[in-house]
Amino acid sequence: MSEYYQDPTQNPKSREYRGPRAKLKDLLPYLADHKKTLILALVLSIIGSLLALGQPLLIGQLITAVQENLDTTLLASLIVGLVITSALVNGFQYYLLYKTGEGVVLTTRKALVARMLRLPIWQYDRRRIGDLVSRVGSDSTLLKAVLTQGLVDALGGILQFAGAIIVMAFIDPLLLGTTLLVVFVAVGAIALTGRRIRSATTKAQMRVGEMSAAVERALSAIRTIKASRAELRETEEIHKDAEAAYDQGLSIARLSAIVSPIAQVAFNSAFIIVLGLGGLRVATGATTIASLVTFVILLFFMIGPLISAFGAYTSVMGALGALARIKEIMDLDEEESGGDKLPRKGTNNTAIEFRDVEFHYATEEGEEPQPILKQLNLKIARGSRVALVGPSGAGKSTVFSLIERFYEPTKGQILLDGQPVTEFSRDSLRQQLGYVEQDAPVLAGSLKDNLLLGKADATDEELEAVLKKVNLAEVLKRDTKGLAAEVGENGIMLSGGERQRLAIARALLASPEILLLDESTSALDGPNEQRMREAIDAVAHDRTLLIIAHRLSTVVDSDQIIVLEHGEIVGVGTHSELVKSTPLYTDLAKHQLLV
Repeated sequence: MSEYYQDPTQNPKSREYRGPRAKLKDLLPYLADHKKTLILALVLSIIGSLLALGQPLLIGQLITAVQENLDTTLLASLIVGLVITSALVNGFQYYLLYKTGEGVVLTTRKALVARMLRLPIWQYDRRRIGDLVSRVGSDSTLLKAVLTQGLVDALGGILQFAGAIIVMAFIDPLLLGTTLLVVFVAVGAIALTGRRIRSATTKAQMRVGEMSAAVERALSAIRTIKASRAELRETEEIHKDAEAAYDQGLSIARLSAIVSPIAQVAFNSAFIIVLGLGGLRVATGATTIASLVTFVILLFFMIGPLISAFGAYTSVMGALGALARIKEIMDLDEEESGGDKLPRKGTNNTAIEFRDVEFHYATEEGEEPQPILKQLNLKIARGSRVALVGPSGAGKSTVFSLIERFYEPTKGQILLDGQPVTEFSRDSLRQQLGYVEQDAPVLAGSLKDNLLLGKADATDEELEAVLKKVNLAEVLKRDTKGLAAEVGENGIMLSGGERQRLAIARALLASPEILLLDESTSALDGPNEQRMREAIDAVAHDRTLLIIAHRLSTVVDSDQIIVLEHGEIVGVGTHSELVKSTPLYTDLAKHQLLV
């Protein structure tokens, strides 16, 4: 299977979740780092259960002592001591569980972010960023419920529940049997409801993800939306997603609301039966008042953990729904690292070579793939300046994506310094390349933050020098913060030309062997374009430049110009040669008044 394969069943707008299902065992990897804390919490839960079980037994003895006019000071003191100690143990246990829950959320978020940033590019092509963000935020938060709302506490509750049953069996087996019959009927009903809660929670988190994606889309284009007077339309669209999330949330609420009444009915029924039948047995002398009181208190200690377990069950089912969405991302394969060879710098006269390269994006089953590149053969000489030109959709940017190994060719081979790029790790390959994208993305943060992406250990002096090279010295002077000046979300505080120059400065800072510039001067005016060309000329010495351009004025002095149309090379040469030999290039040059 090609690494750019796209699974058509995983449509992000699908109204039904088709991803993997999560089980409790899938949570274990996230608990591994907190094993010691969980063991301590479990021990405390067991101690708390034993302390709780001791209280009704002592109360029974206290009642007997009162009836026989014995001294009750010691028994009363022991009961008070057990109550206080049990409260302290439970409080510390809750803190440990809450701490562990936060730790699990942190571990999950770190793992998710690490996996997301290492996914192959095609995964981002078919997923909505807002939905991915919601998995890091909303879905991971739900995992805390597994711990803080009862997983370990439920284990301790099982001990308390079992201990209560054993003691109750000794006191009055008939009362116990009647009580358990009511309880087991309730357990069965709640188990069936819990399965539906897990499914409903998964769907609810999907709706939240869709809403987050819609909000992210709108806010990222807020100026366009306002200029188009589309606020109302976008608001209505987001409201639809919010209402879908609300409706699904109501489904969970309805299912969860069933659990509480069932548990309450079971408890009240058991309590009434114990009092009625127990009172009758006391009247007939089959048992004593002290035994009945002890039994009733044990009933509370049995039902309490059971109700907590019911709540924990619904919380866990909901958390498993969120875990399923997290698991979907964690189960995705990371971008393969590639080979283990290192590029042999400067050992071949050809810096980049394409041999019979074909490429098409994956399509849904039954659809005919549309070729983007067809039998592409080209050689880029080391130290040369080569331009790719042609109409939109000709495949120019795809050439860069294949060089960067964002995608793999459908057929053919790409070589760097005479070696197949598949023999290198992606890191070592990309270390040789400086890539400036067409839309010149700028990250929210400061000028320095953006530049350090290119070279993490660069000094302030180096950063200022590279900004001057690309004619951004005025940006440093514009704000008293200098390199610490904020650029805003998506670089909105910079002009289009300044964003492009900042992206080029970032690429130049890494001193790559090969520079890939995709429409890198499209947003520059005449004077700045000339300064940019001079800056590129200054750093082009001993470097290979591959430039995509629609404005032929920026590439007329290139060593070689390659003309692409419909994924095929239709002309290769200098500007003067192509004007005479290639009709498409001639038309482009005429439209731009270059001939």
